[in-house]
Amino acid sequence: MKMTGAQIVVETLIEQGVTDVFGYPGGQVLNIYDAIYDAQDRINHVLTAHEQGASHAADGYSRATGKVGVVIATSGPGATNLVTGIATAMLDSVPMVAITGNVPQSLIGRDSFQEIDITGITLPITKHNFFVHNVNKLADQIRLAFKIAKSGRPGPVLIDIPKDIQTAVADYEPQPIVEKFPNPVPPQEDIDAAIRLLNTKSRPYIHIGGGVIGSKTYDMVRELAEKIDAVVGCSLMGLAAIPTDYERFLGMQGMHGHYASSVASNDADVIIAIGTRFSDRATGDKSRFAKGASIIHIDLDFAEINKNIPANVGVCGDISISLRKIIDGVEPRKNPDWMAHIKELKRLEKSYMPEDKGLTPHVVMQTINEVKDADTIIATDVGQHQMWACQYINFQKPRKIVSSGGLGTMGFGMGAAIGACIGTGNKTVLITGDGSFGMNLNELCTAVNTHVPLTIVLINNGTLGMVRQWQTLFYNHHYSNTTLNRKTDFVKLADAFGAKGVMCDTPEKFRKEFQKAYDSGSVTLIDCRINMDEFVLPMLPPGGAIEDIIVEAKAKEE
Repeated sequence: MKMTGAQIVVETLIEQGVTDVFGYPGGQVLNIYDAIYDAQDRINHVLTAHEQGASHAADGYSRATGKVGVVIATSGPGATNLVTGIATAMLDSVPMVAITGNVPQSLIGRDSFQEIDITGITLPITKHNFFVHNVNKLADQIRLAFKIAKSGRPGPVLIDIPKDIQTAVADYEPQPIVEKFPNPVPPQEDIDAAIRLLNTKSRPYIHIGGGVIGSKTYDMVRELAEKIDAVVGCSLMGLAAIPTDYERFLGMQGMHGHYASSVASNDADVIIAIGTRFSDRATGDKSRFAKGASIIHIDLDFAEINKNIPANVGVCGDISISLRKIIDGVEPRKNPDWMAHIKELKRLEKSYMPEDKGLTPHVVMQTINEVKDADTIIATDVGQHQMWACQYINFQKPRKIVSSGGLGTMGFGMGAAIGACIGTGNKTVLITGDGSFGMNLNELCTAVNTHVPLTIVLINNGTLGMVRQWQTLFYNHHYSNTTLNRKTDFVKLADAFGAKGVMCDTPEKFRKEFQKAYDSGSVTLIDCRINMDEFVLPMLPPGGAIEDIIVEAKAKEE
């Protein structure tokens, strides 16, 4: 049937199973928005306050559902406002399709109003991008964008559509939802090498990343751990793949990881790394990382093998196939000395826990644990509050944490929380800080207008807490431009946006107000006042290794 390019865009999105899109209209996408208007009974558009918020919402939607998130923006500043969100998705391997409009092709290269080379700008932060020259190829290019976004190691793809392509007419025939490109099969000789190496080791540590969630191999990880008597740790991106209360799970390792997890990875004689890139935040000084351990690196992305940490055995290919073959081939064993050592590390970790006096981050997170259910989505911004959430929040199911890892994007949280909430329909808790929240609080209007069941827990310490912590420990207490001294009344702010706001400064009040907010199913902001010198511990200093770990610290006496 004959359709305009704009209609083809919307019909192809619906054809590919898209039910929700996020965006902000503008001159060069008005034709697409007109087509959305005509199809509003078949596709839901969420209008955000800012294009960056829309990109983070599409990202959070994808992380929480596993689907491809979709965001739409106009040319010029609309397109460039997506850049941070696209980069956030790229560094965390999140499948997203960003659709931008542009000026007509006859005006390209003439410095036209709101003309920008968005494909050139986003080339380094997308898996692929398209500038559509021919309306007859438009539908197939959108389909290919979805295929690329969700295949292999997922990531964002951008499609830039000039206005003349949106108004041109072409034939459109619906097609099935595109399947992923098939994953490569891991070489059998690498599988055999991994099995031989594992059979010689007695202190195994499994380190998992986001690739375990993407490949849905979390049950296989536990099966392997049981068979070889191993413990499991994770990167930030691997959180929630394994239930927090699983007896072999030690939690996140690295700069702000759990003490037992970080030390165990250093003391292991073999590390089985699965779907992870060995980020510097997970390893510390790479030249001193786990010097006594052999490394088996299992990953879908060939570029990650030997990129950061040299592997004794690299197994590249479909993670599910790799793990199945290794589990079936490895010899079962018990490692009592290793498990006794792990028990002692857990005891030491408990001994380093600070005493709770008043409303502390630990009290806040434990209260959230006691109230939320297993399906609750936990979204975070970036900073100390993010690390406290990663350390203390309990997860029972995958895809229940939505947090920016690789790019560390302050301002990510509100948009991502809204997207996750819309994608799943589940109650969502955003854990944020007064610094991060200041970057995206405009999306409060989006949360209220979309009626999402969102509770915002704002950890308010009056400072850029993570930077202040670094200034305390490594910059001789020079608190340069980190004390905020803002007069913002977050309770009144929430009320102005149409949400409910409440301030808490005691554990008892927080428990009461959080339970009330969580049960309400509406948007509530809880302003939690904590001491500005609460630290995230333990901590590996930047460029440090496990022998440099900091488990106790205090601020300068004022």
